[in-house]
Amino acid sequence: MEPDICSAKGCRNPAAWQLLWNNPKLHTPDRRKTWLACEQHRESLEHFLGARGFLKETLPHQPAG
Repeated sequence: MEPDICSAKGCRNPAAWQLLWNNPKLHTPDRRKTWLACEQHRESLEHFLGARGFLKETLPHQPAG
């Protein structure tokens, strides 16, 4: 089984974090979408989502299975 990979463009590293977010213009307040992040891209993805007011929570990634 392949590991879950980081959501950063072009990154193929295994995910270590789940960034939970929503766009309040499109989603209900309780809806959470997920981006995965490796250690290297966690901060940049959090900054991208946070600057737009979308980031709700960052949690350690728990692979399914």
